[in-house]
Amino acid sequence: MAGFVEGAPCWVDVVLPDLEAGRRFYGELFGWTFRDGGEEYGSYTEALSEGRSVAALLPVPADRAPGAAWNLHFAVADAAAFADKVAAAGGKVVSGPTRIGDVGTLLVFTDPGGAAVGAWQAGTREGFEVQGEPGSFFWPEIYTRDKATVDPFYETVFGYAGQQVAEGAEFDFKIWSLGHPVAGRLQMNEYYPAELGAHALVYFRVADTDAAVAKVRSLGGTVTREPSDSPFGRSALVVDDQGARFALMGPASGGDAH
Repeated sequence: MAGFVEGAPCWVDVVLPDLEAGRRFYGELFGWTFRDGGEEYGSYTEALSEGRSVAALLPVPADRAPGAAWNLHFAVADAAAFADKVAAAGGKVVSGPTRIGDVGTLLVFTDPGGAAVGAWQAGTREGFEVQGEPGSFFWPEIYTRDKATVDPFYETVFGYAGQQVAEGAEFDFKIWSLGHPVAGRLQMNEYYPAELGAHALVYFRVADTDAAVAKVRSLGGTVTREPSDSPFGRSALVVDDQGARFALMGPASGGDAH
């Protein structure tokens, strides 16, 4: 598992009702090209940025309700042992551990607040070949309405050190670290629609947030939070043309993409 310590985000993929439409949307938005895994792997389609693996697209499985969503996966050394840790800490194993050929082993679980995430035990594939560059994964956040149980869960199963950076009715946010920041937790308040359940939000790096937002709109997507500057850069929340939520992060106004 060289390159990904336990608890580090290592992979993202998006479940889509229309795989071809997804290739068009994300190909035009991020400049991705694609490599189809074939029927043996359920048409799991690898997304490449300049030939390097950054994400994947897959059709909605037959046993899953229709709908589009991005999935976040964290690295683990032993998926079976990690399943026991999840259960002991108050989470729930949804599926697995499932060995996928020699590629690796996948476990899907929900945290105590209901957000579904994955744990990946690497085989021949460890995860991202590049991250933090335009067109690739940048940062993950867990959106929850139950920080009182969710915070100790992740800090127990992954050994995260937590730093509360904002706390209050308007904005409640925590950063989790493994020697360096690896993920964030946001407590949803009454301003978030009641029908929006707990979930993992995936950020992608872009060279120009405003231009990327304009591209999302031109491709049939929507914007749920307009671009705004922060100490971390200029971000926006968007939804693709099939309903999958994700975020964009670029340099602050007048800044550099790197």
